[in-house]
Amino acid sequence: MSSSSVNLKAVPGRLTSSYSEVQASRLDVSLPLPSVLKSSFSVVDGPKSSAAGNPEEIAKLFPNLFGQPSAVLNPGGSSVLSKDTSLKIGVVLSGGQAPGGHNVISGIFDYLQHCTSGSTVYGFKGGPAGIMKGKYVELSAEFVYPYRNQGGFDMIASGRDKIETPEQFKQAEETAKTLDLDGLVVIGGDDSNTNACLLAEHFRGKNIKTRVIGCPKTIDGDLKSKEVPVSFGFDTACKLYSEMIGNVMTDARSTGKYYHFVRLMGRAASHITLECALETHPNITIIGEEVAAKKQTLKSVTDYITDIICKRSELGFNYGVILIPEGLIDFIPEVQQLIAELNEILAHDVVDEAGVWKKKLQSQSHELFEFLPPTIQEQLLLERDPHGNVQVAKIETEKMLLQMVETELDKRKQEGKYKRDFLGKTHFFGYEGRCGLPTNFDANYCYALGFGAGALLHSGKTGLISSVGNLAAPVEQWTVGGTALTSLMDVERRHGKFKPVIKKAMVELEGPIQFLGPAANAINNTLLLELGAQA
Repeated sequence: MSSSSVNLKAVPGRLTSSYSEVQASRLDVSLPLPSVLKSSFSVVDGPKSSAAGNPEEIAKLFPNLFGQPSAVLNPGGSSVLSKDTSLKIGVVLSGGQAPGGHNVISGIFDYLQHCTSGSTVYGFKGGPAGIMKGKYVELSAEFVYPYRNQGGFDMIASGRDKIETPEQFKQAEETAKTLDLDGLVVIGGDDSNTNACLLAEHFRGKNIKTRVIGCPKTIDGDLKSKEVPVSFGFDTACKLYSEMIGNVMTDARSTGKYYHFVRLMGRAASHITLECALETHPNITIIGEEVAAKKQTLKSVTDYITDIICKRSELGFNYGVILIPEGLIDFIPEVQQLIAELNEILAHDVVDEAGVWKKKLQSQSHELFEFLPPTIQEQLLLERDPHGNVQVAKIETEKMLLQMVETELDKRKQEGKYKRDFLGKTHFFGYEGRCGLPTNFDANYCYALGFGAGALLHSGKTGLISSVGNLAAPVEQWTVGGTALTSLMDVERRHGKFKPVIKKAMVELEGPIQFLGPAANAINNTLLLELGAQA
């Protein structure tokens, strides 16, 4: 590890003197903690755990961790942790940003300051690459202070690197030994926490003392389970998007002539779209999981939107707002089939201007391709990733649906079934929600997650994800513990081998509302969505 890559006495990248009044007012707010964290506690193990799927394969991949119990913090008890312990703990931000990440780090730092003696916290810079390259900063009270209750991940920055090759595991091992790390906290989403579990398995298998704890981060809301009710950042992002949606709704009603097609972040699950719909009551909400369950085609989705626009027109309303999940295309089987065929054709053939190549498409795929607007056809044909595949995430679904609705409305107008002029606008709300000032809930939740992660490492736990529950109650009544990461896992077959993955939590169409936030009313989902269809 080169000394030039290490910065032990760095200064914060922010100056509080340049903060706005709102930012400055958040710095010295004393955050509440669950009562179990305010006094002495013991860490109690639960029953032996299994896996979310394919437990036999997970057991083979994690021979040293599989089956270990989850843990819960209980007040008092016979095994109270000693405050005389001195720990060296690393923390890393992994993957995309989410509001509240700085408070997780603050919680870890404060736990070690208050509940141990002479401990050190190292922040690895730039994500997992910082672990592999030995780039870190030793955190101090002065360094952490400007970031308390603030948005962003810029305290130590994040990255999307993974520790997965033997050489990379060796590099992580060397860093852990060089810094004499007792523990490492990985703050990330499903992929990052899978990586955290692999690292915990590696360290235990090599008899290295460094323990690894995860923290649930993703605005998409698809990292959750019975023990992990929500990932941090989801609450803030949904409220930020909902404010913008509300602004657009007011604008639509004020002008009385625009339909706004709003695509919302969420590459896999439609949690953000659903939550924003519950908060804002738009005229139309498309839920990807519902589209898949009903086996809807792109045309049936288009017709559904068009039918509502026509009905509203008959009632005298020529405006509205439509919410669309970012990952909608992934839920439509016919689109996935078309993309698969295009990938195969373009990998071996040249797309000729005469369109002879289209004859190699199956009839259903050919019909769908011709149904798509020309701009979307071009995106499907021209934009490839390094592996030659269509970059689905770059397809502007909101523009695609708008153009298809326009085409269908023109057709109905010629048939005398629609008599108004249609004007559409498109929006994508994504990055705007990732680094906002965290809501009170996310600020408190993240601080408790960090405090809990510190407690789990203090008690010698590894391969767990920090879990804070009972979130609808006041903060003092929240529960704190750690959930076995292997219990959240399943396997996928990649390149002829089983690879562990934390199973994404999709929207459960028939399931109960597990979490709506501390101020939400217990109102039926369907009722809210039906109310949204009103003017």
